[in-house]
Amino acid sequence: MTEFVLSSKTAKDLKIDYQNDLNDQQFNVVQKGDGPVLVLAGAGSGKTRTITYRVAWLLEHGVSPDHILLLTFTNKASREMIGRVNQLLGDSSSGIWAGTFHSVANRILRMYARKLGFEPNFSILDQEDSRDLISLCLKELAIDTKNRRFPSPSILQELFSYSRNKGLEVSEVVELRHARFLHLVRDIEEVGQAYERLKKAQNSMDFDDLLLKLLNLLEQNEDVRLCLATQFQYVLVDEFQDTNVIQARIVQWLSNAHRNLFVVGDDAQSIYSFRAADIQNILSFPDTHAGAQVFHLTKNYRSTPEILAIANEVIANNTKQFEKELQAIVPSGDLPCYIPAQSQPQEAHYVADVICRLLSQNEDPSQIAVLFRAAFHSQALEFELMRRDISYEYRGGMKFFERAHIKDAIAYLRLIHNPKDISAWMRALRIHAGIGLVTAQKIAQTASGLERISDVFLLTPPKGARAQQGWTSCLNLLDAIDKSVKTPADFIKTLASSSIYKDYLEHEYPNAAERLDDLEQLVTFASQYVDLQTFLDDISLTQEYGQQDDDAFLPRIVLSTVHQAKGLEWNHVFVINLSEGAFPHKNCSSEEEIEEERRLFYVAVTRARKRLHLSYPMTGGRGYEYQAPSLFIDEISSHRLERVELRSNERFESRPLRNRSSFRNIDDEPMIVLDNDGEVINRPSPSSFLRGIDEL
Repeated sequence: MTEFVLSSKTAKDLKIDYQNDLNDQQFNVVQKGDGPVLVLAGAGSGKTRTITYRVAWLLEHGVSPDHILLLTFTNKASREMIGRVNQLLGDSSSGIWAGTFHSVANRILRMYARKLGFEPNFSILDQEDSRDLISLCLKELAIDTKNRRFPSPSILQELFSYSRNKGLEVSEVVELRHARFLHLVRDIEEVGQAYERLKKAQNSMDFDDLLLKLLNLLEQNEDVRLCLATQFQYVLVDEFQDTNVIQARIVQWLSNAHRNLFVVGDDAQSIYSFRAADIQNILSFPDTHAGAQVFHLTKNYRSTPEILAIANEVIANNTKQFEKELQAIVPSGDLPCYIPAQSQPQEAHYVADVICRLLSQNEDPSQIAVLFRAAFHSQALEFELMRRDISYEYRGGMKFFERAHIKDAIAYLRLIHNPKDISAWMRALRIHAGIGLVTAQKIAQTASGLERISDVFLLTPPKGARAQQGWTSCLNLLDAIDKSVKTPADFIKTLASSSIYKDYLEHEYPNAAERLDDLEQLVTFASQYVDLQTFLDDISLTQEYGQQDDDAFLPRIVLSTVHQAKGLEWNHVFVINLSEGAFPHKNCSSEEEIEEERRLFYVAVTRARKRLHLSYPMTGGRGYEYQAPSLFIDEISSHRLERVELRSNERFESRPLRNRSSFRNIDDEPMIVLDNDGEVINRPSPSSFLRGIDEL
């Protein structure tokens, strides 16, 4: 270990009054942050402020800027921290090595590229470039991707990336995440090897390479490793709970000369295992770094005590964590609301009603957010907001009706309704292997003369064996849809359940399961309609295809997945679809997965500053199936919530929870009865639910 001693200065010698600017917890971290340090920074506890002042403290105590390495996960975070340091000290921070893991890796690799067999002017491939290169490898290897539905370049890219970031063999990842491709694993491995060779031959790296090549450089070149580790007297890492095994090893090598490793994070907000983030990096830090100090930042400057009480109570159920309890600094506020709704449409009505009320009270739209576990949970609310002409910004993906698979389904319905629709033909034909653009155009032009979709069998098949195979596949799918029960919901259900379309999704997209969930949600929405034309009209008119949004730069409410909401905060937060099987996700089975889902719920709750609304629909699908509330709702003491009772005419009233609460239909008859903890005491049969009569 190389010793490095900060210059001794008294408070009057410093430009910044650290003790006055920071609370006692933050000040303790800033002045005692030498050696290996783990800072457990709870939500809203001033993490960025603490890191900023720690950097300023080092500079004011004689550390040269180029001897400080600050690693973040976004360029915005590093710019914000360095910007704040400049505000505090002027231009004293010039020369600090600050940036994302990837940007710092790029900078180092430019200096030492030749040691790895690359030239310093290597190109960096973005995701589209990588997919194009993988497509080229498939062609060069003459792999037949049509007859046997080989995984798409998007799936291969995701598979290779996860393999490298997790430190697993390609075959292990195929078995773990894409078992349906196990019979193709040798070809997949060959594509991966060809991809690596081609990148090297053309002097290029993808984003994963930046980290992997840096790790290789550090582990295989002792002179480089010693040079860099000696230079960086202080290494600071933000959001340490989000690091993967590669990043953790890089940090370890770069800090092993001086051992001044300062990592900040919150194990309770570790929610990115699907990106290969490893929570063990933060949980095991005190064990893997001898003599490590552990500090806690628990004073929360964001949320009311009532909101934090829920967050603290729920996260306490996790067993693998550092125990801590957030302490509210802001004044007391209203109890968070708990809203069991009869259905998803009723839940959407409630959320939209409250949003309308807030907007009428001149609340800033950008201070209102609706959060959900998965993208498809937002569909009912999106349609309700569009009907009310409430503008919203969508984060975590595309708006529901803009997603490719939703447009696929609507294209098939348009063909059933109007077989002359050329644009619908072009979209519907694209999913069938063997039908290229030229063939699709010919078929669409010919089919535009049809009067009924059943006449499609009279068309002359296209030339070529593959095209004919694809055309037969299309005919079979259209025939199955046309022969299903004549409602929009049944048309969509037939498409989504067909082996033809499921096979297409599974071979084309890494998130095929999520896309099928979207289609299930579309079935639920379509079940409100009996007439196909009315359904298509409502979809098309609501989407306002091709129109310029004049309000594009005005403040909007935010709809977001919880994953995308991490690090953000709003005055008013709605967390919707908190039902069993939705949040936590239905695919979670192990205790580790449930604990991560609980951390995700914790992140959702701690986004709220003033008001929090927790809602769930008591029925799913088409309204036949009862849904229990999320286990995370069950983990909240009843006195911490104010129950909002909804009636089927969409009016609502709220009151504190009582021992028993009744939810009534339009005739004011009890529909479902719950006890104080939200447990169902009695419930109607599906038929009574539909008829709206008292049959408890």
